[in-house]
Amino acid sequence: MDFHTFQLPNGIRVIHRQTTSQVAHCGLIVNAGSRDEKDNQQGLAHFIEHCFFKGTERRKTYHILSRLDSVGAEINAYTTKEETWVYASFLDKHLSRAIELIADITFRSTFPLKEIEKEKDVIIDEINSYLDAPSEMIFDDFEELLFKGHPIGRNILGTEDSVRSLSREDIFEMIDRRYRSDQIVFSSVGPSSPKRIKAMCEKHFASWGDRITQEPRQPFSGYQAREEEVQKETFQMHYILGNEGYHAGHKNKTALVLLNNVLGGPAMNSRLNLQVREKHGIAYNIESSYSPYSDTGIVQIYLGTDERLFAKAERLVRNELKKLREKSLGTTQLHMAKQQLIGQIALAQESGVGTMIALGKSFLMYDRVDSLQEVYRSIEKISAEQLLEVANEVFDEKKLTRLLYKPSRS
Repeated sequence: MDFHTFQLPNGIRVIHRQTTSQVAHCGLIVNAGSRDEKDNQQGLAHFIEHCFFKGTERRKTYHILSRLDSVGAEINAYTTKEETWVYASFLDKHLSRAIELIADITFRSTFPLKEIEKEKDVIIDEINSYLDAPSEMIFDDFEELLFKGHPIGRNILGTEDSVRSLSREDIFEMIDRRYRSDQIVFSSVGPSSPKRIKAMCEKHFASWGDRITQEPRQPFSGYQAREEEVQKETFQMHYILGNEGYHAGHKNKTALVLLNNVLGGPAMNSRLNLQVREKHGIAYNIESSYSPYSDTGIVQIYLGTDERLFAKAERLVRNELKKLREKSLGTTQLHMAKQQLIGQIALAQESGVGTMIALGKSFLMYDRVDSLQEVYRSIEKISAEQLLEVANEVFDEKKLTRLLYKPSRS
């Protein structure tokens, strides 16, 4: 992976990977997410992301939406617990148009009062769409249970009441507090030369003031395992079992990535898929995932199944965790698991947007990006003993939090 980095005088960092494709992707990642909201601002980070498209010093909504769409390009944005992205995909000849628009909506949005009041209804409709989807809503409820009482556990979208209460002043307060130049990275993937990317960034981003972060995040601590069962208007049982995972800089992070891949990753030959779905045929959706944050993480197993089959499905899940805690992977199993993960990472490089996002996140968090060869070497170094150690720590029965949605008719 060939990439180039530099820093603007105001502190904004830039990373670019030059490719041969005529399609390019670029975006700004800001180290500001839902966990950075004040207690009375739930949903604000996501609300700001929506309102970026509602008017700037130069453009109204229609002109923002048409600027790239009119040339067949795309602009989008999303918010997580720790970051906000504004990004675009386009033919490389429209690079200047894309960068200028991203800079305009990120740094020159005016947040017209009439438009932001209108957007509240859009977001509330988005919240309601999740309430109609228990297989998605349970993930938000599980994080709230896992990180109980801490901002990182709160729903990114907020609630209807919290969104209704957000003000234009809240928007400016959070931008002033969290949108700091040393916490912003511009990431780019495409055929343009590093020299051209640098010139464009200097032209469009250099005027943003030199702002250095002063407010540290509230770290998460004091995890306690919990259990909760909730009655829901649903036909299926929806279930998550999980634990606090390693933070992004933990020495065992890569080992947990590999272990999760073996357990219930995207491949059809994961242990959970083979046991619960293929062998016993008792769940259509079953998966495990691991998401690291800056100071903590989350590892979780999800399944949805018929009420009469749930007890058996849960036993099978817990049995797979027991196997990982008690029996090391054999030499052949470990080799195959490593090759599978390496192959998945290689395939992911074919996604220009995915690569652009991965570069930006890594550069923001670590101020560096590991080459693919370095990533592969870190995977190859993992031992069966290390995986056994991680399994006993992360999948310890006494540390597992459990959330179950039960059909209300039962």
